Amino acid sequence: MSSVTVTRRRPSSSAAKDETSPDAKRAIDTYGNEFVAPEYTIKDILDAIPAHCYERSMVRSFSYVFRDLFFIGLFGYIAVKYIHLIPWLSGRVVAWSIYAFVQGLFGTGCWVLAHECGHGAFSESKTVNDTVGWVLHSALLVPYHSWRLSHSKHHKATGHLTRDMVFVPKSKEQFMENRQMDTHSFADNFEDAPIVTLYHVLMQQLFGWIMYLLTNVTGQKYPGRSKFVQNHFVPWSPLFDKRDFLNIVISDIGIALTFTAIYQASQAWGFSTVLLMYVFPWMWVNHWLVHITYLQHSDPRLPHYDASEWNFARGASATIDREFGFIGKHIFHDIIETHVLHHFVSRIPFYHGREGTEAIKKVLGKYYLKDDSNFITSLYKVARTCQFVEGDNGVKMFRNFNNIGVPPKQENKL
Repeated sequence: MSSVTVTRRRPSSSAAKDETSPDAKRAIDTYGNEFVAPEYTIKDILDAIPAHCYERSMVRSFSYVFRDLFFIGLFGYIAVKYIHLIPWLSGRVVAWSIYAFVQGLFGTGCWVLAHECGHGAFSESKTVNDTVGWVLHSALLVPYHSWRLSHSKHHKATGHLTRDMVFVPKSKEQFMENRQMDTHSFADNFEDAPIVTLYHVLMQQLFGWIMYLLTNVTGQKYPGRSKFVQNHFVPWSPLFDKRDFLNIVISDIGIALTFTAIYQASQAWGFSTVLLMYVFPWMWVNHWLVHITYLQHSDPRLPHYDASEWNFARGASATIDREFGFIGKHIFHDIIETHVLHHFVSRIPFYHGREGTEAIKKVLGKYYLKDDSNFITSLYKVARTCQFVEGDNGVKMFRNFNNIGVPPKQENKL
């Protein structure tokens, strides 16, 4: 089993009453440990955070934008200037592969800064936030306002099985239906082979972000609404409210401008150049976005709640911090390492995230989860473990058909 560390501190008084209350809702996580739904409030969390953590510096935020853009420009210059001078095809392939990977890292950094803008954490000016966010996200083919609006709804209902907007876990029935097998044959005869899990992980990483924008995959279902409008580009999509119409149009204009720039660049320098310089790094950005967000909300210890048991504080803590070393801290702007805090107070800028995280740990106690396992291999391990959720008292936990941890409930048979 991978090395997992869970921060355990003395719970606050409000959280402590969970353990003894006869009305406390309990569940068993995938590892077989008892989980008791917490009782702390959002006020308990907010009171613990130092006031200066809320301070947003536009100068400091712009310094990170300029830093990321500087390195993107530098590596682009190096690639154009020198890679073609490598005499061996294999050497050029390796060089372009390294270029795409590195540019994808800094492109993801820019994506994270645009994400800060969407939450109002970049500066105190909404105009600055929306302008910078729109430019950075549009350049990465992300509809800024469209995603900002659906992402806001995700934050308002994290862990809610019928209101959350992304990575909504499947029930056992939904999971088996997706595998196109009936309940009896699946549960009795089928176990996902590792190669099957690997295939699904690869599909998720290659196409997950695009499919989320285009079809709302992993989001809520909207029966009776055409699948062609359940996306982030149609102003009358069920993802949005009527008042959001103009913002969706503005987002689409940003995407159209970027596609126009891609077309013009292809005409001027050839599509192969655009493919190497932009498309491959962009695919790496998409990979990291799905990798990061999936692991932030999927773990064998994380609960999900029915409407009867959900509240904002419970949902916000149904997330997990992870570690990605130098890349996470210095290039991805701590989006991986301070995500729990981010769900409690999304307007705190990332550069105050670690201090804020240390503060809320004192309230969350054992409910603060952090996983120090290898960030890369965790993707596969979590996919093997977290296939669907089960529970009959409003608190549901992940289960799987891979003989990992607590087995799913067996159907009653006559």
